[in-house]
Amino acid sequence: MASKFPHLRQDFAASIVVFLVAIPLCVGVAVASGVPAELGLITGIVGGLVTGLLPGSSLQVSGPAAGLTVLVFEAVSEFGVAALGVIVLMAGLLQLAMGFLKVGRWFRAISVSVVEGMLCGIGLVIIAGQIYAAAGLKAPETGIGKIAGLPGAFTDALGNSRALASLAIGAGTIAIIVLWKKLPKKAQAIPGALAAVLLATLASLVFSLPVATVEVEGLLDAVQPPGSDAFRELATPAIWGTIIAFALIASAESLFSAAAVDRLHDGPRTQYDKEMIAQGAGNTVCGLLGALPMTAVIVRSSANVDAGAKTKASRVLHGVWLLLFAAALPAALALIPLPALAGILVLAGWKLIPFRQLAGLWRGHKGEALILVVTAVSIVAVSMFEGVLIGLALAVIKAAWEASHLKTEVIDKGAGPIQVYLSGNATFLRLPKILDNLEALPQDRPIEVDLSGLHHLDHACRTALENWAQRHSAPDIEPVRVKTVGLVRATAP
Repeated sequence: MASKFPHLRQDFAASIVVFLVAIPLCVGVAVASGVPAELGLITGIVGGLVTGLLPGSSLQVSGPAAGLTVLVFEAVSEFGVAALGVIVLMAGLLQLAMGFLKVGRWFRAISVSVVEGMLCGIGLVIIAGQIYAAAGLKAPETGIGKIAGLPGAFTDALGNSRALASLAIGAGTIAIIVLWKKLPKKAQAIPGALAAVLLATLASLVFSLPVATVEVEGLLDAVQPPGSDAFRELATPAIWGTIIAFALIASAESLFSAAAVDRLHDGPRTQYDKEMIAQGAGNTVCGLLGALPMTAVIVRSSANVDAGAKTKASRVLHGVWLLLFAAALPAALALIPLPALAGILVLAGWKLIPFRQLAGLWRGHKGEALILVVTAVSIVAVSMFEGVLIGLALAVIKAAWEASHLKTEVIDKGAGPIQVYLSGNATFLRLPKILDNLEALPQDRPIEVDLSGLHHLDHACRTALENWAQRHSAPDIEPVRVKTVGLVRATAP
């Protein structure tokens, strides 16, 4: 057995750690998404048993992610829980298509600022929304409403004993998770999030605290394959925007996570297109079961690596343990206080906000920092999908602007021709500036234009330069001379 599976002991131990990390996250993400808790466990099981078996990234672990919570909640609110399965199914099929068409590697070209801004915006919305959940209050629907309503929510909670008890459980959960890292290594064998949930559950039972707990339906009852009514929703154009958003955001998050996990170990590197296929297969199965969408989750993946996993066996086994838990101990879920899960998600949202990256970008690349902030604010102010589109549009505009960077240097020694040097990239975006500089030159002096420093000259600029050279000089003045290196011909009037 040892020769057949040389790393079985390490993978088995790692799978237990990942399973213990996954339980509170699976349940918490489901509850925050507005769906039954069991659906989060189902997605975790599929992430282990389906995606875990497929090639791609050997140590990356998939399951329901906090990063998709906002988008799932919006979709459930707009289309209903019954339509969630068909949305996830179509998103999975779209991921499969992108994987087979080898689009996966191109996700690495997405601006990091947009992805960080997306995660930051999601983190802010999660934190604001889960503070209401921690107090047992109903959160406003919009991101702006959630943040603006926080002072009023705290005021309401201070005069309500139930809300105060609920907030105490949520705050206690956060405190335990933060302080757990300061305990000896042996104590940290139990993940902080799981320890916090267990202690919060124990406290609510011992002191009979009036806090809401997870509603349990049973694993089989929670499975809701999409029916014919759900497939009829595909005729609605609005649902396709949600499907595309699910596919693109889940893919980007998974592939960025894969790149991060690759930096944590020395094993085989991620095969991006195969990982896209694995994620698509997992989401297709999740859609058929009516479960939550999945992504690769950096929290579980890093726990897997840190626990000493060597092969994909650890993530497959973690799916087995989730299945056994969901089948044998579903009643245990009904004891978990909702504010404890809210506390876990507040910390998950906090981790999504890239404080360190933002500070570094602001020092060295203010344009990238601005894209990050605008993307995050747009997600909070408008919605997830529109916010990401705004961020991508800004990134494209910035790239186009930088790609058209052009320097114009005019040298006039008082005698002889005026010399003009153009260097950089001459594109239509810079054409007005180029023509303004050239047309400001005197017409009664010889002019030499040197284009040898240009890396790129597009058709619009070439045509405009030729036309300017033909008409600029006065009739009795030597025509404009253009020095090129295979870019344009010198043009005489």
